[in-house]
Amino acid sequence: MKKKEGFAGQQAIVLPHKVLQQCRRHPLIRNLYITDIGYYPKAAFHYRERKHGSEQHILIYCTDGKGEAVINGIPYHIQPSEFLILPAGLPHAYWAHEQSPWSIYWLHFNGNTGGLLSRMLYERLQEGDHYIKFNEELIGLFRSIYRQLEKGYSTDNLVFSSLCLHYFLSSFIYPEKFSLLKRHEKQKESISDKAIHYLKNNIHQALSLREISAAVNLSASHFSSVFRQETGFSPIEYFNHLKMQKACQLLQFTRLRISEVAMAVGVEDAYYFSRLFRSLMGVSPRGYRNRKEIKPQSDHATA
Repeated sequence: MKKKEGFAGQQAIVLPHKVLQQCRRHPLIRNLYITDIGYYPKAAFHYRERKHGSEQHILIYCTDGKGEAVINGIPYHIQPSEFLILPAGLPHAYWAHEQSPWSIYWLHFNGNTGGLLSRMLYERLQEGDHYIKFNEELIGLFRSIYRQLEKGYSTDNLVFSSLCLHYFLSSFIYPEKFSLLKRHEKQKESISDKAIHYLKNNIHQALSLREISAAVNLSASHFSSVFRQETGFSPIEYFNHLKMQKACQLLQFTRLRISEVAMAVGVEDAYYFSRLFRSLMGVSPRGYRNRKEIKPQSDHATA
């Protein structure tokens, strides 16, 4: 049995098509940005094959168990604390060990400098120099990127994840130089952070602007102005991004019907949900669920 996903405890985020267009235009993001990111624990029967390669560069870091890969005809055996890099365009296949399936942190990235960074990592892999000692700070950096993207796709979050991605990849290219500064001061939660926390906890609701603003004790007009200033989006636009992020996960990791996914993210009208999903993700919900059976036409090709 071969599985592309569907593992207990798995996490994944796929950035919407429109957000990726924004990444490609932004001067601070277009050089390096994430298209997909996730974690698969004890991924028994995990298997992926791309005969023509991926449209993105893919980094996989194994923290437990074992896996194998064939990249451009060359076999690799992956142990704990070792990484794989799959440069865009190279044919490849990779899979979890049958008796000891791997646990992996993975991400897909693109950008103007993505190819150069991918080649540097690929040189290390080819030389057999792909051991990266497990480091809680390294995993903490990955989780920090994930958490920011999980909050939504404000320009601040995208720039933050892009800048962190440079640091994260450099820790694999120059592991001996990697260190992460300790942070002792707890940062004050902003108005938008409080609102986003409320939105994430009520993703199944159809909230109005008035209800959201009341949750942070501000008038609707003042809250809307502050939120847009801090995130670059209106509260409802941001809420829709969060809803579609959750919908992507449900479509990818469950067999819920489209109408059930819509209800789970607080959209009663399945037709409206489909239109909203397509407008943000560039593909219909059904097309998104079945996308791995067709040749990808965008930046997306989840691990």
